[in-house]
Amino acid sequence: MSSKRNIPARRFIKPSFTYLIEKKRDGGEFTQEEIRYIIDSTLDGEMPQHQLAALAMAIYFSGMSAQETADLTEEMMLSGEVIDLSHIAKPKIDKYSTGGVGDKTSLVLVPLAMASGVVVPMMCGVEHDYIVNTLEKLAAIPGFKGHQTTEHFSSQLARIGGAIVAQTEDLAPADAKFYELRKETGTIPSLPLITGSVLSKKLAEGSEGLVIDVKWGNGSFIKDLEQAKQLARSMTRVGRSMKRRCVALVTDMNQPLGDTVGTALEVKEAIQLLKGEGPEDMKELVLKLGMEIVRLAGVAGSTLSAKQTVQRHLTDGSALEKFKDLVKAQGGDTAYIDHPEKFPAARHIRKLPAPKRGYVHTINAAMIARGVHLLGAGKENPGDKIDHSVGVSEIKKVGTQVKQGEPLMMIHYNDEAKLEQALEYFKNAYRLAPKRPTPPPLIVERVA
Repeated sequence: MSSKRNIPARRFIKPSFTYLIEKKRDGGEFTQEEIRYIIDSTLDGEMPQHQLAALAMAIYFSGMSAQETADLTEEMMLSGEVIDLSHIAKPKIDKYSTGGVGDKTSLVLVPLAMASGVVVPMMCGVEHDYIVNTLEKLAAIPGFKGHQTTEHFSSQLARIGGAIVAQTEDLAPADAKFYELRKETGTIPSLPLITGSVLSKKLAEGSEGLVIDVKWGNGSFIKDLEQAKQLARSMTRVGRSMKRRCVALVTDMNQPLGDTVGTALEVKEAIQLLKGEGPEDMKELVLKLGMEIVRLAGVAGSTLSAKQTVQRHLTDGSALEKFKDLVKAQGGDTAYIDHPEKFPAARHIRKLPAPKRGYVHTINAAMIARGVHLLGAGKENPGDKIDHSVGVSEIKKVGTQVKQGEPLMMIHYNDEAKLEQALEYFKNAYRLAPKRPTPPPLIVERVA
């Protein structure tokens, strides 16, 4: 089922941690043995936290070469369990997103790929601040279980061709230690550390290829477009060096994706998309990412064939049936998929009125995410319970003309005090202007 790290000992003289920090500080390149030593020392606690923090900061400022990043990724992957899915004959391709506001594409793409004959072994990790993750959305379906054993994960993949589960602690444990440190030291944006973090976990879960959605903009932790392009190149380059098929799309996150942000509201929108309906921006992204998945899997050879495959499964109901199979396999009540009106509704719905006439010029997606979080759709503290009925819908997009008083969005809420807090973020998220702006392209670049 799975394999653990088993690397024969080599003649290697352990350097001091100070030497390693100074080497990277001065722009030096680590050998594979040095990277393995750093990972081993991180896992067993041999390297003191203050020196590990200094090393992370040195990497942040000096960067890593493509070879170093590949070695780091491999050593992180081998630091824990590596799931063996070789008993499954079908191509195994996963999709990863750097996280976005209103991004419910995974809810659509996994069953869509399953319907196309692709196995999708998706394990979800922690999202960045105020982003509601895929498992939190799926938890709006009564009974749905996101935490599964590796054995259940593997058998479900063999049986129905897809799974969306929480990442287990046995996968890439070295990365978990590094990630906590990066949060505390301000080194989250380091491109080689992001690359190593993402790919080590995704490749440890048994995928043969990966389609990556690198988001940039005010609703992403990557604010700079050029940095997003560099990350896409880093990930695809390292993926290829590890003998995995890999393609990345750089996509815009300067406004929410789709018409809704929340949990149940987003699941209902995903169900619409699985019926071939739903907002145009989500349709476009699902189509493009879906085409990349089926082409990477070898299910479709040409661009036209890939497009036809994806469109057919979205409109003939087969992708929706696969979604029901996945929900049922993980304990969820499929009656909610057949009858989305069963999802809990908020007690109150209130519009956010446009303060003046004009065009929607900009939207701060992060502010909308923060407001939705305050309504109760996210957890302020680990023990908090998520309110699946709250969120926002009917979001007016960049370039839309509005009259004074016309709703910029509809707010679904249960608590007046929470609404008052959230309103400050919602009001400040929108900027109106007298002239129509040019809406940014959703897909900026493809990196393969």
